[in-house]
Amino acid sequence: MVETVYSPCCGKVEKVFVNEESYIYEWEKLLTIRTEDGGTEEVAIGVSGNIASVEVEPGEEVNTNTVLCKVADDLKITGCE
Repeated sequence: MVETVYSPCCGKVEKVFVNEESYIYEWEKLLTIRTEDGGTEEVAIGVSGNIASVEVEPGEEVNTNTVLCKVADDLKITGCE
């Protein structure tokens, strides 16, 4: 199953921590977004698996319709709360 990760806010991508060869764990930080009000939003999801694609780059403007990345869920339960 492939999970699509959308931006939770409007702003500018500050840093991307993953690439298409990354394996991620539940709630691991994927990237950060500098919000329009100057705050920082960390993006993470509740699944583990391989990054299927990264759709944005640092400096790119995003909104809540922007796809940030896609994750191929490995369907393993890791016990993370």
